[in-house]
Amino acid sequence: MSEFKKLVLASASPRRVELLQQAGIEPERLIPANIDETPLKAEHPRSLAKRLSRSKAEKALDRLKQDGETTDCFVLAADTVVAVGRRILPKTEMVDEASNCLRLLSGRSHRVYTGICLFTPEGKLRHRLVETRVRFKRLSREELESYLASGEWRGKAGGYAIQGLAGTFVVKLVGSYTNVVGLPLFETVNLLTADGFKVHFNWLAGSGS
Repeated sequence: MSEFKKLVLASASPRRVELLQQAGIEPERLIPANIDETPLKAEHPRSLAKRLSRSKAEKALDRLKQDGETTDCFVLAADTVVAVGRRILPKTEMVDEASNCLRLLSGRSHRVYTGICLFTPEGKLRHRLVETRVRFKRLSREELESYLASGEWRGKAGGYAIQGLAGTFVVKLVGSYTNVVGLPLFETVNLLTADGFKVHFNWLAGSGS
């Protein structure tokens, strides 16, 4: 398989783009997939992450088919879900939502699930689910109010961004840190390389070899 196969990311998330760049991968194209992310009745957080990542990948693939660009493209999508038990926390847009999430997370453990979905140029579907356990310190009133004032919580699952100020809240993390940021790099790179995407090609190019 040629090293020049393109990677299309079904997202406009700066975090996911930055994580791919960290791994030496530059997406050829970003296709944000605007889908209804409302959980189904009694849907488990794991199932939600898997379902939404696949829906995003399928929507991006449909867009590529409309443009006639599917023959040499890998299509990658991911969705991250934060949960306390079976309770799924929202991607917060309002300060009250963020406040409620942070109060719930304060002093306790939660889980972060990311579903990864990959369509290969040959039309194969690959799927992975990654889980990370995170424990927060008990947040003081000052910490909570100051974090809400920072605005970092906006649009973030569970009302926080671990790569920002909320990193100071984390007492313990078991599993993938990049999973909590939004894209588990170990699993993503393994998924791509297993199907022939030349992840390390740019590493060699960058070394001048």
